[in-house]
Amino acid sequence: MTTAPRPRTTTRDPGELARRLTVWLGTRLPGARVTDIAVPTSNGMSSETLLFTIDHPHAPVRACALRLAADPAAYTVFPVYDMARQYRVMRLVAEHTDVPVPRVLWLERDTAPLGAPFFVMARAEGRVPPDVMPYTYEGNWLHAATDAERARLEAASVSVLARLHDQFPLAEAEFLMPAGRGGSPLRRHVEAQRAYYAWVTDGRPRSPLIESAFDRLEATWPADEGPAVLNWGDARIGNIIYDGFEPAAVLDWEMAGCAPREVDLGWTIYLHRFFQDLTVSFGQPGLPDFLRRDAVERRYAELTGHRPRDMDFHTLYAALRHAIVMLRIAYRQVHFGEADMPGDPDTLILHHGTLRAMVQDRYW
Repeated sequence: MTTAPRPRTTTRDPGELARRLTVWLGTRLPGARVTDIAVPTSNGMSSETLLFTIDHPHAPVRACALRLAADPAAYTVFPVYDMARQYRVMRLVAEHTDVPVPRVLWLERDTAPLGAPFFVMARAEGRVPPDVMPYTYEGNWLHAATDAERARLEAASVSVLARLHDQFPLAEAEFLMPAGRGGSPLRRHVEAQRAYYAWVTDGRPRSPLIESAFDRLEATWPADEGPAVLNWGDARIGNIIYDGFEPAAVLDWEMAGCAPREVDLGWTIYLHRFFQDLTVSFGQPGLPDFLRRDAVERRYAELTGHRPRDMDFHTLYAALRHAIVMLRIAYRQVHFGEADMPGDPDTLILHHGTLRAMVQDRYW
């Protein structure tokens, strides 16, 4: 865990990006200069982020962040990076809710300036629970916090989901429904994941474990799917910037969708369990009393009046979705020569033991 290399995330040259960004900004703010350009050490493997400062007397803000669609040469995690869609979601969330999202400033659809579409937003200050090493691992600010401080962060984070789901008007989220697919919002969401899995395995070995998880979903499909709401999509604390222990900015809306509330809740619960299980497997206790499933469900019900239902189904679905992403990332490592292809593709899924236990109904 401490020695595994980070997979390659980009093939772009940061210096060239900085030069081209300066030229582009001059078309929006004549005479503006871009300074203090940096690529965060936590830059993800989906879209890319640049941090920079605008030097101009009439700049709407000085400290900015830019989200750039993934470099196609980097064996992308997702088949499509719709920056205009993310930009629209963030504007609508800011307009219709009190969920803290960064102020979006400019959207550039043209690929000419930086080689891919991008948008610019105001930079939020604060701290983020780390993914590498995970916040469940010793040696970071959240692990070092008191139980009361973590309880405060947990409550505030569940409140983000509750407010988003309650406040955002459903009619404004319908554009997020997958095109050309029939059925309920949940059915469309799952079928979109089937299509994603087909894309990931095109020309690569298929995963018997992932396919068994899809079969398990069908066998345990909810009798009452519940109402659809705007889903944040990548609903986890690692995508929130905190001021102290309160959310200051909710980030990463590229997976936003229209689905039952439980889809977001399942992702929140499972992604924490992913880190917790991983930490325990390396001989550390992690944070066993943090973001517990029963506590998250109870808090959400208290805030919204909606009692989460069929959560075994939805946490399995979250683990399945994460497995497809993990498989794609592993195939990317193989593509770049950073890993060898094993005989059993299921072993490429870091949490294959957890997913198998969920499929066999022996995890919770």
